[in-house]
Amino acid sequence: MKSSIRQRLEQLADRLAEVDALLGTQEAARDMEAFRRMNKERSDIAEVVDLFAAYRQAENDLATANTMESDTDMREFARAEADAAREAMARLEGDLQRALLPRDPDDDKNIFLEIRAGTGGDESALFAGDLFRMYARYAERQRWKVEVVSKNESDLGGYREIIARIEGTGAYARLKFESGGHRVQRVPETEAQGRIHTSACTVAVLPEVDAVNDVTINPADLRIDTFRASGAGGQHINKTDSAVRITHLPSGLVVECQDDRSQHRNKAQALSVLAARLNDMQVRAQQQQIASTRKSLVGSGDRSERIRTYNFPQGRITDHRINLTLYKIDAILEGDLDELIGALQTEHQTDQLAALAGEE
Repeated sequence: MKSSIRQRLEQLADRLAEVDALLGTQEAARDMEAFRRMNKERSDIAEVVDLFAAYRQAENDLATANTMESDTDMREFARAEADAAREAMARLEGDLQRALLPRDPDDDKNIFLEIRAGTGGDESALFAGDLFRMYARYAERQRWKVEVVSKNESDLGGYREIIARIEGTGAYARLKFESGGHRVQRVPETEAQGRIHTSACTVAVLPEVDAVNDVTINPADLRIDTFRASGAGGQHINKTDSAVRITHLPSGLVVECQDDRSQHRNKAQALSVLAARLNDMQVRAQQQQIASTRKSLVGSGDRSERIRTYNFPQGRITDHRINLTLYKIDAILEGDLDELIGALQTEHQTDQLAALAGEE
């Protein structure tokens, strides 16, 4: 193990002991905000410190086994123990390196999922509906809550645009690599001659901002319009101007929300989406500066970048960023995304480890 990594691990072990001592005092619970921060810090570093303790135990086991090799009666046993200790040390060192990787502060946040139809007309809108159903099914498997914020349905079904809020632990960590261009190749139901058409949608995954106040929004920069929500009619049709459209004048961003009957709640939800988009713009501006020196192996995440193709005639899905092809399109569209997401996370982690090795 490199001395720099060991030094960082020893510092974390000392810090864990310090936090445990602070949490054990009577004063700790008097400031609940500080108490929560310390508990979160403890949970963040405890796993790493436990791994380091196991690594040091394996080191001790190796040292003990080496001392026993001089005893002829114990030599065979000592060599087996030494081999087991070395194997454990190698495995634990890898686990420790991964545990020390910089953590995305947004990973635990809820998200806003935005899907927009692109080229392909009605077929693209149908594909947008398929994508939303795929993510909704995946969220259901994770026991996350899905709430539609805004939708613009097409005439033949599907969506020209749909925005949903997904609430659940690790939502952003699991879905953040889904941002980008998604392409579909299939024979549309309206195609009489059986020709394969290519359509596309864009997906954006935005971490929910903790509070609108976290992003500075000058009220003078907003134009807020209210209008009557569109719908299919019937007894529940909206008879008041409860729908809200907010335009952020400096950036030109426009957010609509009309799924709630309350104008107040629609406005609050629209402001949350706007704050998330503005925050995303700021983060992307920072990432573009970083990308000028080193581009992530998982792709830039640019919404215009084609990241994945769904080929129905061949039953395959290909993620172009990591050259992964899976022949399980039906299962994936039913929300079975674990293999795909796991591969993207592993590739990203590999990139981070390479960067960490370059820094050492």
